[in-house]
Amino acid sequence: MSHSQTETGAPTEQGTLAAALRNRNLILGGLLTLVFLGAALISFVWVPYDVTQMAIANKIKPPYAEHLLGTDHYGRDILSMLMVGARTSIAVAVLAVGIGMVIGVPLGLWAAAKRGSLLDEVIMRGNDLVFAFPSLVIAVMITAAFGPSATNAIVAIGIFNIPVFARITRSGALTLWNRDFILAARVAGKGSARISFEHILPNVLNLLIVQGTIQFSLGILAEAGLSYVGLGAQPPTPSWGRMLADSQTFISFAPHMALFPGLAILLTVLGLNLMGDGLRDLFDPKLRRGRT
Repeated sequence: MSHSQTETGAPTEQGTLAAALRNRNLILGGLLTLVFLGAALISFVWVPYDVTQMAIANKIKPPYAEHLLGTDHYGRDILSMLMVGARTSIAVAVLAVGIGMVIGVPLGLWAAAKRGSLLDEVIMRGNDLVFAFPSLVIAVMITAAFGPSATNAIVAIGIFNIPVFARITRSGALTLWNRDFILAARVAGKGSARISFEHILPNVLNLLIVQGTIQFSLGILAEAGLSYVGLGAQPPTPSWGRMLADSQTFISFAPHMALFPGLAILLTVLGLNLMGDGLRDLFDPKLRRGRT
């Protein structure tokens, strides 16, 4: 089913598009996200300067015509580093959210199907245990064993995402298990696993899309934080968080070194959060009606 109303009360795709175009959060968030994604995609084929080449003669230059956002303490072009750093942020966030979804969603469906059982209790208490260790703590533990890298940052953030998706999936699924169409599927002889993936999962996808957008923004923020403390992507791979860390010593006389990566993180996370809010409003008719 789509999401606007027909004369029979069913939603239509045309109405969904109209509602999306009226949603300022969705439009603004989408535009900010497109800028971020566009910069990352363009960096695969073109950047103004090679980010692996140092030019000490041009170090700590303020923004000017040749370097629109200035240069850092190694003479590298900050705009080029931001563009390539966007790729790092996207890769880490997408893979971390993917880990959370691939493991967390089946766990949530399984817990909902076995609601009230020992298995349900074990899964939910396991989620609580993971929640007790923030991604930074998990990253420190992984780094102590395997060393700092973008891969370990992905694993750390991904592990923290698992209980998030397990909880949101279980919560959405529990509201559906007593619905008539689920009872009809059970009468037809379908087992719990088949019902979960054929009937429950499609009806909680909206929740997962919204939560995925929010976790994507948090993944970018977490990657920047891990790189800031040296636990994320390692040199020479550019990272927004490490750019901020490198700028600390020079912030009094070269504030542009901190300003531009800070703005990149702020605007990207803001855009994704606005888009998540807009999608939530779009997918939830009660919220949409309440705001008209």
